[in-house]
Amino acid sequence: MASRSEELAAEGETAITGGSGNVFADLGYADAEERQTKLRLAYAINGLIARRRLTQVTAAERLGIGQPKVSALANYKLGGFSVERLMTLLTALDQDVEIVIRNKPRSRPVGRISVVAAAGGR
Repeated sequence: MASRSEELAAEGETAITGGSGNVFADLGYADAEERQTKLRLAYAINGLIARRRLTQVTAAERLGIGQPKVSALANYKLGGFSVERLMTLLTALDQDVEIVIRNKPRSRPVGRISVVAAAGGR
């Protein structure tokens, strides 16, 4: 019996495959979890900057970095940022960053790193 994906392919239609929740892992990056973590931290920082209507210059002063770094952050060019540095930038924006370490569920073969932004965060 053919799978639904095989049936769609036979009909000339494209099958849709669900992602893992980490686009970087789906694309095969070796450092997928670090990239995903950086992305989520940067997303939180950019959201705070936008909600507070800070200019890049004002944000740079508040964060203690140059305006070009704020621009890179706004464009998600995160190569020059470590996870630790991004967490420090969040604290400069009056955010608490909490790291929780716990046992992984038995259903998952390996541990993972995840970033969860609290709902309603400033």
